[in-house]
Amino acid sequence: MRNFVLSVTRNVNVTVDYISSPEVAFLQSIEARFRRSATKLVFRFLGPNDVDPSTNQTYDSLLKNLTFIRTFASGIIVPKSYIWPVDANLYLLPSTSVVLDAHKEGLEVFASEFYNDVPFSFSYSYDPVAEYLQFVDNGNFAVDGVISDFPITPSAAIDCFAHLGKNASKQVDLLVISQNGASGDFPGCTDLAYSKAIEDGVDVLDCPVQMTGDGTLFCLGSINLIDSTNVAQTSFSNLTTTIPEISQGSGIFTFNLSWSDIQSLKPVISSPQSEYTLFRNPRFKNAGKFLTLSEFLVMAKNASSLHGVLIGIENAAYLAEQGFGVTDAVLNALSIAGYDKQTAQTVMIQSSNSSVLMKFKGKTNYKLVYQVDEDIGGAQSGTIDDIKRFASAVVISKDSVFPENTAFLTSVTDVVPRLQAANLSVFVQTFSNEFTSQAWDFFSDATVEINSFYAGGSINGVITDFPKTSNRYRRNRCLNQGSKTPGYMSPVQPGNLLTLVTPAYLPPAEAPNPYLTEADVAEPPLPSVAAKSPTSSPSGTATSPTSPNGQPKVAACVIVPLMAVLLAIYLLF
Repeated sequence: MRNFVLSVTRNVNVTVDYISSPEVAFLQSIEARFRRSATKLVFRFLGPNDVDPSTNQTYDSLLKNLTFIRTFASGIIVPKSYIWPVDANLYLLPSTSVVLDAHKEGLEVFASEFYNDVPFSFSYSYDPVAEYLQFVDNGNFAVDGVISDFPITPSAAIDCFAHLGKNASKQVDLLVISQNGASGDFPGCTDLAYSKAIEDGVDVLDCPVQMTGDGTLFCLGSINLIDSTNVAQTSFSNLTTTIPEISQGSGIFTFNLSWSDIQSLKPVISSPQSEYTLFRNPRFKNAGKFLTLSEFLVMAKNASSLHGVLIGIENAAYLAEQGFGVTDAVLNALSIAGYDKQTAQTVMIQSSNSSVLMKFKGKTNYKLVYQVDEDIGGAQSGTIDDIKRFASAVVISKDSVFPENTAFLTSVTDVVPRLQAANLSVFVQTFSNEFTSQAWDFFSDATVEINSFYAGGSINGVITDFPKTSNRYRRNRCLNQGSKTPGYMSPVQPGNLLTLVTPAYLPPAEAPNPYLTEADVAEPPLPSVAAKSPTSSPSGTATSPTSPNGQPKVAACVIVPLMAVLLAIYLLF
């Protein structure tokens, strides 16, 4: 190996900047040859308990003698855990003094073992840019370089994001809307998730409204409590039922419990990528408390950094048939909170039902947002005209902008430009940090994905469960550079990566997503709120309705058939 290295460096057509090795004796043997050369020798540390064969010392032992390392090397490569160790649960521990100690000896430090598609510390919220910044922008020290399988990410982290500061100005007009607060870090729709979203710089804080059995409006990402609470492990588990109008499977629904019942439940953090064993912030998986809509509005109103709030309403027609007037209750809550008489914060009402938005149309100056609840490949002109009658913005899926085939981008649709041509803002959902939620084209980096949808897809806003990532993106110094934009801040080209796949391994072609039609959007008006139907007690048994005299109505249902039987016998005989 020594002879090979020396022969390569003698080639005048070859420039060798660095030579690294984990063997002390090898670097010592060539040190004299490169003493006056521009080529730098770098000693590579392996695992702490691994042994260097030439000195018979562990690398942990050699790390304690950097003065010795300096005699034959000008730098060291260390695994990132040597600098920022993690505990058994994958949370960051305090940094070591390795970088400062090495710099004191005149050694450069290069950190290794960075991978975007391998789980790393939960402290980074699955954001690889955040991990790199921890090594170059932590206020105490900075490594001199990193070794990565995904060079696009550290290049952007160092050049575009390092040392931005919390008050860096926005470079682009991209609205950041939360999904259940910062639900990537805390259980969704809890006080902690909402506080984190505000801290992380979200523009619009969202509250998907649900209704309890006693008529309390509160924020929760799903009407099915099983999705975001521990209700299935409680005494309420016997309330499981199936309601085809709401969902295909069974559930325990919010309107089957009182607000006090729901307050007794533990929140459960969402982990949409758990099938890949990617779980979110397990240390806080049951932390926080749920908020009523009124409490949410108070919190939002006290957050001066917020641009506005978004209230999501689903299943309104079914709830009205059960005696719950959710739309009127939302209007009343917003009025009581003073949102109908202020202009400091925008109020958005979002629904996948046009009938809900028509209910709000003309009654308020709230911004109405129509959510398309399926992947679409386009929209008919008449459909867009219909949407304009009741909404000023549309929420679509990522696949409706850049269609995918087995996680490869295949093309770009005309959905965004056509909606925007009709003066409809376009918000896209859902942007998550976990690399398995992203197409291969984005190099397992959430920032690359966001940049591609903004710079390449021209969207107006993102809906995200990690607001910090999107907020940081729009402040980076590499935006608005025109022809000087670095390659690592250029949007990916849909379909380009797929062309590199060997023909034999290409995925089979898929049918294009359907067009959104007028029939998909048009709905009859919301039904009137029915008289409230019998509710279920926490034990799961229905409370029998009573007649005006206080007797259960079910008794009459038994007496009437009995009288009919007696009359039939009398007529026969």
